[in-house]
Amino acid sequence: MGPTRTHRRTRLGRYGLLVSLAAVLLLAPPAPAARYVPGELIVHYRETIDEAEQAAIESGAGTRPAGALPGGSKRLLIDDGLSVATAVEELRRDPRVEYAVANFRARASAFRPNDPGFRLQWNFWGPFGIDMPDAWSIASRRGAPGGRGAIVAVLDTGIAYRTYRGFKRAPDLRTFARGYDFVDNDRYPFDLNGHGTHVAGTIGESTNNGIGVAGIAYQARIMPVRTLDVHGGGDTLTISRGIRYAVRHHADVINLSLEFAPYVQASDVPDLLAALRYAHRHGVVVTAVAGNEASLGLPYPARAPGVIAVAATTESGCAADYSNAGPEVDVAAPGGGDDAPPADSQWDLAHCHPGVPGRPIFQQTFDAGFNVFGLPSDYYGTSMAAPHVAGLAALVIASRRLGRHPSPDAVERHIERTARDAGSAGYDVRYGHGLIDAAAALR
Repeated sequence: MGPTRTHRRTRLGRYGLLVSLAAVLLLAPPAPAARYVPGELIVHYRETIDEAEQAAIESGAGTRPAGALPGGSKRLLIDDGLSVATAVEELRRDPRVEYAVANFRARASAFRPNDPGFRLQWNFWGPFGIDMPDAWSIASRRGAPGGRGAIVAVLDTGIAYRTYRGFKRAPDLRTFARGYDFVDNDRYPFDLNGHGTHVAGTIGESTNNGIGVAGIAYQARIMPVRTLDVHGGGDTLTISRGIRYAVRHHADVINLSLEFAPYVQASDVPDLLAALRYAHRHGVVVTAVAGNEASLGLPYPARAPGVIAVAATTESGCAADYSNAGPEVDVAAPGGGDDAPPADSQWDLAHCHPGVPGRPIFQQTFDAGFNVFGLPSDYYGTSMAAPHVAGLAALVIASRRLGRHPSPDAVERHIERTARDAGSAGYDVRYGHGLIDAAAALR
């Protein structure tokens, strides 16, 4: 049993793309757009001013006409060497001019962070991403920017959450709740693998700070709970203890990017199921992976009642070739990698292109050792899909979209109801209720 990132590619793998943190830091964010269109302005004359007078006024101000506008205004172009501000000031001094203004620019209300690596995060903003720019704006308007106030427990290989002795905090992770290491039984749940730090980044990596990439619930507190060892292995009791710890320490969401072997049945893991019931009874949302065996049927803990089971999709909107399917799938989220062969639906026939390399999920984690961080190009899997849903659940809870203390079932139904349909019309065993849509879930 272990984490689901069984599909990590070799460094400089089939798309040969490795982005180090140093390289990302050198990618300067785009320069801010001008406040108005250069070289032009808008003028409106008083009603009694004829065209000959208008032409004289315009010539005297160093401008020339470029066409009438609806409502009686005119667009003017400005002679070379003259600034917009100077031309506007000159026109405003003439009493025959009702108003003269620059042609101010507007922009979409969506929040576009300045993290240089954000351009790589197709899973957040691309056509088959989860629409994070609009979601971030809506969360801010609801008084919960970046999911502020929520706590998400990441039960995984640990997190690079602190600089201590031989360990360093991941530079782009900032906000944590106290966690615990159930592998070594101490208070220091450091990541010895890299998987947990990557998963935590999707949920809560710092955003709009000019470095690295972005995270979904970037002001939520991440609780590192180490339940998997350096090799990504764990056991029933360690994971069960981790779930109960997260619940007792007030987590709102628990993410489980881990899976048991397909042959493990409910009768084999009674303590795990009891811990999951405990979490559900105490109002904690639990997300888990559909698994990476490309088979029909899900592993535990995703098969357990009350757990949101998450399948993986690719940049083209297709089911990923490794992602399990089955009637237990609740929703799909970006996991990266290659497309599965198309199923017998118009959606799959249009979107699935097996054999064409697909991009991974980029988040900050180890590049080498425990001290060097970057954006590796070899992370994809349902392990990467599940934290998208965990981060969205944190935003829904923090924004009080469903009230002050929504039940796990209410949060799950809402995320399912606002997902974008994929695959066959309606529910589909590959995509569940569809690809999650963060903006739709917060509107």
